Amino acid sequence: MAKLGYGKRSAPGQQARTRHDFALLPTRERYVAWFVDHLPDGAAMSVKQLAKQLPLYGQQAISTALKALSVAGHLRRVRCAVGAGDETRWVFRTFWSRIARDNEWWTTYLATETAAKTATPAAPVEPPAPTAVPPQRTPPRPTDTEPSPPARESISAGHTGTTGDTAPSPAYLALARLGRNDHRLGLSAHDCTTLEPLAAQWLDRGVTTDYLTNALTAGLPAQIDSPTGLLRRHLIDKLPPRLPATPSTPTDTPAPTRRLLVECTDCGRPGPPEALPDGLCHPCHQTHTTHGNTTPPDPTELASVKAHMANLRTLLKPV
Repeated sequence: MAKLGYGKRSAPGQQARTRHDFALLPTRERYVAWFVDHLPDGAAMSVKQLAKQLPLYGQQAISTALKALSVAGHLRRVRCAVGAGDETRWVFRTFWSRIARDNEWWTTYLATETAAKTATPAAPVEPPAPTAVPPQRTPPRPTDTEPSPPARESISAGHTGTTGDTAPSPAYLALARLGRNDHRLGLSAHDCTTLEPLAAQWLDRGVTTDYLTNALTAGLPAQIDSPTGLLRRHLIDKLPPRLPATPSTPTDTPAPTRRLLVECTDCGRPGPPEALPDGLCHPCHQTHTTHGNTTPPDPTELASVKAHMANLRTLLKPV
């Protein structure tokens, strides 16, 4: 089996297998076609893998057979882009049809969204990772000689920076990290809590925490006596403007269809389905057509070649 996103994909409209399938193909192509037809979807379709499983033929023979099957209308190799942004990657599929299809059928099918969804692998659903629960220690029982520890004062939950049940806010973390990046801006927990609402206004206007950090650390004096006062002044004076919200895409707008690129079965050159008839690019298609030309030679040229070869044999005879 191939990796996720690669391998065989069955074309729609398949009929039940019969003993007459691929009967019109040559022996080698019929042998390879029968093997590929019985492979499950997702099986590896590279020439190297097929040659390992078919001991009668090597990689060159398998490659030639796949090209002949593509010309006969049984397979097409495609690539499809999946993902979004920086995580886009290409997946490769080989569409297989037990019934020989013409170029019009393959072009129409590969241009539809159904083929793109078939070529795109479904993302596996991973179960959520179990959350590790730290072991709870039983507090020691107070004795008569040892007084019980005082109850911890409840902390106000008015902000998200210092509550024990809620993770610190990005604004609180950005302020807390200033002292580690520059010792002159070391803040206490109380200072971070006090300045957190001002820093949150920056993040609400669409800036990142890196932008906030760079703005607060740029142009600092050599000596800072009151980092809290300085940062408060910078947070107020350098507050960035509020940009207008970008118009959101309507919910009823259809998602763009990812069109498949067909690969040349011989050289692997990609292109749209209509530009690769028989699954071959123009140079490979022209080469295949030229090699398949069975026009008999001109009798006059054949007679001249025979006469020339007879003259050469006469000259090579010993005197």
